[in-house]
Amino acid sequence: MPFQSIEPRRLYRQIADQIRTLIRSGEFPSGSRLPPERDLAKQLGVSRPSVREALIALEVEGLVDVRIGSGIYVQAPVEGAPPASKAHEAQAGPFELLRARYVIEAECAALAAKSARKAQLEAIAGALAQMQQEMDHNEYPPLTGDQLFHLRIAEATGNGALVAVVKMLWEERTGQLYQRLEEHYDSPALWDAAMAEHKAVLKAIAAKDSGAARTAMQRHLNMAYKRFSTGWDNLQ
Repeated sequence: MPFQSIEPRRLYRQIADQIRTLIRSGEFPSGSRLPPERDLAKQLGVSRPSVREALIALEVEGLVDVRIGSGIYVQAPVEGAPPASKAHEAQAGPFELLRARYVIEAECAALAAKSARKAQLEAIAGALAQMQQEMDHNEYPPLTGDQLFHLRIAEATGNGALVAVVKMLWEERTGQLYQRLEEHYDSPALWDAAMAEHKAVLKAIAAKDSGAARTAMQRHLNMAYKRFSTGWDNLQ
């Protein structure tokens, strides 16, 4: 059964559906290894990040085991694994989400640099301190402080619509797909780097430098994208 070209609509779901069908039809039996990500992307006519998102969705379902540096292996059905409908509840894949945040949160940072009042700057700094405290107590990932930091920046724009959008993006960010992707890379070193990036954002906002704030947030989210991509090129 050959792969079929895919239309660019909710790509990761379509890709996951097609790979799932091939697995269940016996094209890829339990214990076998799927083709490398680059080959899957070429055969399906999609980007490699879209394939990664689909593979993470299938891993959440229990259909595959993603082993960074080794490959993607088909698993025997796991009792109690979430059904496809539950695993695919996310409206956007993790890499799509990071790109959306890159666009929206960078502008939030720029606006916050222009309009943040003293109390709002203190609230942003307080969220960052909470994130550091979580890390000091080995609470990884330190999502409570991380989420609060980004929400406080959105609030500092004075635009309620932007606050609502950032909240929605963070609801997706704390979903199953993103968290499973994060598990493959999560480490104290990763969060040390993220903390330094957060501090650069706060410094630019406090200095009322909107250009620097935008750039700092873009760099932070671009680095997150790159961190979550590291290692996939070695999947064979």
